[in-house]
Amino acid sequence: MSQSTLVSDLRALVATPSINPFDGPAETPPPEDAMARLYEQRLGELGLELGSQTVIDGRRNVWGRLRGSGDGPTVMLAGHLDTVGVAGYDQPFEPRVENGRVYGRGSCDMKAGLAAYLEVVRRLQASGETLSGDLIIAGVVDEEHAMLGSKAFGETGPHVDFAIIAEPSELAICPVHKGQMMFGLRTRGVSVHSSLPEKGVNAIFHMGRILRALEDHAAELAARPTHPMCGSPTLSVGVVSGGTNASSVPDWARIEVDRRTIPGENHEAVQAELEAVVEGIRADVPGLDYSFDHHDLNVTPLETPGDAATVCALLAASEACLGTASPVRSFSGSTDAPNFGCEAVICGPGALAQCHSLDEYVSIEQLEQAVDIYHRAVLQLMRGD
Repeated sequence: MSQSTLVSDLRALVATPSINPFDGPAETPPPEDAMARLYEQRLGELGLELGSQTVIDGRRNVWGRLRGSGDGPTVMLAGHLDTVGVAGYDQPFEPRVENGRVYGRGSCDMKAGLAAYLEVVRRLQASGETLSGDLIIAGVVDEEHAMLGSKAFGETGPHVDFAIIAEPSELAICPVHKGQMMFGLRTRGVSVHSSLPEKGVNAIFHMGRILRALEDHAAELAARPTHPMCGSPTLSVGVVSGGTNASSVPDWARIEVDRRTIPGENHEAVQAELEAVVEGIRADVPGLDYSFDHHDLNVTPLETPGDAATVCALLAASEACLGTASPVRSFSGSTDAPNFGCEAVICGPGALAQCHSLDEYVSIEQLEQAVDIYHRAVLQLMRGD
C-alpha cells in the first residue's frame, strides 16, 4: 500500500471544510458541497461509475460503483461527508502529520474511513482481482445532525446487500448499537408582571413538573431488562430554555430530550409511552398546555446478528491482518447504518474519544490496518464464504 497516497487523500479531505449546516453558519453552496465534489472527483479518477442524489437544499450524497461480473452481491463501504463545528479549534483545516498521526477536524470522524475506501479500490484494481458483484463507495451528508443523507440513500439510492461503515471503533466490529430519538417539548403559559403571578400561568413551573416526571421515567428505564450488548434504554434532558426576563411570569418553556432505544424497542411505542408520561401529570397541574416538537433525529437501533456474513468477514479479515480477531461489541453512538436498509456493521479506524475534540487525530497505523481489513472482507463477502 502507498502510505503517501493514503495519507495524502486524508489530508486533502481534512483540508476541505464540511461542517454540518446545523453546527455552523448558513452558506451557499452548503458547507458539505466542496467535500462532495472532492470525493466525487476522487471516485471519478479511479474510474468508478458515479452517482449522486440531492438530499435537501443542494446537499448531495455521492457514490462510485466498481462493477463486478454481475452475479454476486453488492457490497458498500459508506461514510459521512460532514463534520461537527470548530468553535475553539485552532487551525482545524490545516492537517498535520506528527508522531504517526494525522491531525485535523474530521481526521477521525470519519474522513479516515473515506480515505481508506479509496485505497481499497486502488488495491483491487492493482491486483487485477475480479469481483463477483459490485462494490459501492459512498459518502452521505448530514450524519452529524438528522442523518437525512443515509435516510435518502436507503429509500431511493442503489440497492446494497452488505455495508461496512467506518465510524471510529478502533477497528472493533460493532454489529449493534442503540437507536436515538431527539425531540423538543414545549409548555405554554400566560405572561403577566411577576408581582402578580396569580394572574398568569408559569410555563417554567409546569415544565418543572414535566421534568420530574421524565426523571422518574428515566429511572424506570434503567431498571428494565437490558440488551446483552447495548445495555439499558436511557433518557436524558440536555437543554432547558424559557421565559424572557425575571420580572415576567414566563409564557413559554422548552426542553430538548434524548431517548436512546435498545434493539427490540419500537419507536412509535416509545413515543406513545413518553406522551403518556407527560399526560399523566395533567390531573395534578391545572392549565397544563404542552406539545412535542418535531423530531430532530429518529434513528432505529442497529441489530445485525453475530453470525451475519459481514460480521464473519470482518472477523476473518481482522484475524488475518492483525494476528487476532477484532473484538465484537456494541458501538456507543448512533450511526447512519440502520438507515441503509441492508445488513450493516460498524468497523473503523480511530477512537470515539477523539471525535468532536479540539485536537482530533487518527493513527496512521490503524488507517493502514483498516484498508487491509476492508480489502479482505470485501473479497470474502463477494465469494460468499
